Amino acid sequence: MTKITLITGASRGLGRNTALSVARQGGDVIITYKSSAKDAQAVVAEIDAMGRKAIAFQLDSSDVTAFAPFAEHLRTALRETWQRETFDHLVNNAGYGEYALIEKITEAQFDAMVNVHFKGVFFLTQALLPLLADGGRIVNLGTGLTRVSYPGYSAYAAVKAAVDMLTVYMAKELGSRGIAVNTVAPGAHETDFGGGLVRDNADVNQQFAGMTALGRVGVPDDIGPMIASLLSESNRWVTAQRIEVSGGQGI
Repeated sequence: MTKITLITGASRGLGRNTALSVARQGGDVIITYKSSAKDAQAVVAEIDAMGRKAIAFQLDSSDVTAFAPFAEHLRTALRETWQRETFDHLVNNAGYGEYALIEKITEAQFDAMVNVHFKGVFFLTQALLPLLADGGRIVNLGTGLTRVSYPGYSAYAAVKAAVDMLTVYMAKELGSRGIAVNTVAPGAHETDFGGGLVRDNADVNQQFAGMTALGRVGVPDDIGPMIASLLSESNRWVTAQRIEVSGGQGI
């Protein structure tokens, strides 16, 4: 049976790359997007062109009140598109980066990061558990910044550290259903994340490249295929792990 993977925030960046990587491995994909339906439909079209099925839903991953209706829309889509009651993999990817020093960050900025990166991950997963197949997979996106610090990302790194621990508890509590749960922690990479800071600022790019064993920052093709491989049966015995994909950043 074809595996179905739901990836949040997959209209661009690492989410988009992960969706395409899953499709290349023969899977079908459900993606969510916050605002750009055009970008999301472009991803769907790319996956369709590979001969795989894909659909896109709008979802604000910070809005907990939207999760129950989303789960019902998803249930309907699974029945109508795949004649199934469940999907197989959940990739909690949606997120953003915001640069703010501790002395400058506002409560609103802090709360927004918590809502997207931690509270949203927690309660969206909770809402979708009845639809996630036994023996399935969950991948939560973390960050290399929980291990190697960079000024201005204290709040972001702190909420991602909470996700690392949430992953361990998910793995423990869902293990009886055969569900494996892991965190994938990318290092610095060239996307529009954080306003494209690493991609567009040559000085920042070189700073991170200089502290990376392989001598450069990452690109989406370094990370999306790794996430797709973690969802495969060949990684069925990996759970409760934080797996850093950073080219050896900060070693």
